[in-house]
Amino acid sequence: MAVGMTGQAPSAEEIERLARHVLARLPDPFAAHVADIVLLVEEFADAETLAELEIDDPFGLTGLYHGQPVGEKSSMQSGALPDRIHLYRRPILDEWCDTGVDLKALVTHVLVHEVGHHFGLSDADMHALEHDGDHQA
Repeated sequence: MAVGMTGQAPSAEEIERLARHVLARLPDPFAAHVADIVLLVEEFADAETLAELEIDDPFGLTGLYHGQPVGEKSSMQSGALPDRIHLYRRPILDEWCDTGVDLKALVTHVLVHEVGHHFGLSDADMHALEHDGDHQA
């Protein structure tokens, strides 16, 4: 995705649209587990989240998964918040500008990384999952 004709950086809505496209293309069994995830695009992580993760620079966090790992979920639980993936627009755009990586590829990388941690995947597994969609229409 290129910067629009107006010279404006991609909006939160544009990043969300890219992310939803990525989620829709995840292969099974991942697709079934992420169908109900709440996707949030925010400018930055809040101060509490950054402090909890011991991150000093708000540009240092591009995404975060909040939820219970798949293997720890129970049908007996009630009242739990839904699983959420937060994408942080400004750090993503900063990385996009610094690296020159295609924005869709960058959003895919961040999103797959967050989903991967939820499933306990290795970096190699996440890399394979990230590039699995490259061969789909």
